[in-house]
Amino acid sequence: MSIPTPIKRIVIVGGGTAGWMAAAALSRLLKNKYAICLVESDAISSVGVGESTIPMMRLFNNVLGINEDEFMRETKATFKLGIEFTDWGKIGERYMHGFGRFGQDLETVDFFQYWLKAHRAGQAPDLERYSINRMAAHANKFIRPSPEMANSPLADIVYAFHLDAGLYARYLRSYAEKHGVVRTEGKIVQVRQRLNGGPRDGFIESLALEDGSVVEGDLFLDCSGFRGLLIEQALNTGFEDWSHWLPCDRAWAVPCESGGELLPYTRASARPAGWQWRIGLQHRTGNGHVFSSRFMSDDEAAAILMKNLDGKPLAEPKLLRFTAGKRKKAWHKNVVAVGLSSGFLEPLESTSIFLIQSAISRLVSFFPDAGFHQADIDEFNRQCDFEVERIRDFIILHYHATERSDTPFWDHVRTMAIPDTLRRKLDLYGAHGRVVRENNELFTEIGWQQVLHGQGVQAAGYNPLVDLLSDKELADFLGNIERVVGKCVDVMPSHKEFIRAIATANR
Repeated sequence: MSIPTPIKRIVIVGGGTAGWMAAAALSRLLKNKYAICLVESDAISSVGVGESTIPMMRLFNNVLGINEDEFMRETKATFKLGIEFTDWGKIGERYMHGFGRFGQDLETVDFFQYWLKAHRAGQAPDLERYSINRMAAHANKFIRPSPEMANSPLADIVYAFHLDAGLYARYLRSYAEKHGVVRTEGKIVQVRQRLNGGPRDGFIESLALEDGSVVEGDLFLDCSGFRGLLIEQALNTGFEDWSHWLPCDRAWAVPCESGGELLPYTRASARPAGWQWRIGLQHRTGNGHVFSSRFMSDDEAAAILMKNLDGKPLAEPKLLRFTAGKRKKAWHKNVVAVGLSSGFLEPLESTSIFLIQSAISRLVSFFPDAGFHQADIDEFNRQCDFEVERIRDFIILHYHATERSDTPFWDHVRTMAIPDTLRRKLDLYGAHGRVVRENNELFTEIGWQQVLHGQGVQAAGYNPLVDLLSDKELADFLGNIERVVGKCVDVMPSHKEFIRAIATANR
């Protein structure tokens, strides 16, 4: 058996959140055994509007050994307990997709089934009364879970962050450079490929920069954003368009002055042809209006956004154009697409930064030697496809599961054909409120159940094993959980107070 030849040089094309997350993680995990170079140009701006994360972000920071309080101060971050959706199922209705679990399961039956029976009979209040995350979020409270909170709902708090993406990239750049990453400033004017007629034909060999310098590499990470400089422009990998399911193709983004409470959750408000995000940071509020140009003009969309800000705008609104979908191969030859270069799903469930993190983790799992074996690459791509397709289905659910028909946009998404994988989820839930999570897909059963119920999808029945509990036993079980959750929220500090303590700790 021959000893595999290791690769030596890793080149990351593009900075921003994707590039610097990749640089920071690889510099930490590869222990300075590989030369890592990041090429970016100050003349090319990054998208930089992704400011809302999901709880896996904490794992990424922990792997890097980042102190959370320092991270919060450097990125002007706030805490996030979930996402509130307004006007999605019906105008005037709202619900929250909260992180973490609900209540507690009994033996082999999950909590949601017990609640479902009682709620259908008018014997239980809204689902959120059994969630520490959702109750704390609506009370604008927050606390970190700690070991001494064991056996309390406070130990079940699961959180993520709202952060300034530009400050986060700067923070990670400092981290990566301290760990040996070399940043090269320059605009790429030519991508040079190997043309030897062998199995490595077409592999990227080097990048020629505007100043005449050349950057050579063995493995290239394409973090160049929507344009996909390597994965698409050089390798012509191809793109799978999902706009027939996700017709929103543009977004206006603008920051504004902070106004009102410092909310520990993201707000996503449905609009006539899309939706608007609101993300509160320590120093400002991030806002954006995602919309479909088939159903609304750019000017109308901008006017809706500017009319619904909490405070004075801090910049001119920026228009982003995109197509929902994915690259046909996230890894092709010796190029791995990370971030927007691999595809785009609108940030409705804050998955953009997670998909960067997931791609980096998967690359480490399938890290290549100089042979770049196709079996490894194929499995990497298969896993990427499964992951992003299931996230796609979850986002489509928010649009399709609606009773709204008040605008052409909402009538279209309500009546459109949907993927078979989503149809199976809807049919299964419609029978007995069940959700099956396959192959550790990103969103859990309770995540699906919250959105399905919140958008008005009705389950015809429930798991019949719930009937093993008498009506009194069921009422006592649910009532006890509701009371304990309420008491825990009462003793929590406000989100604003918790943030202030962190922000002023080192002054």
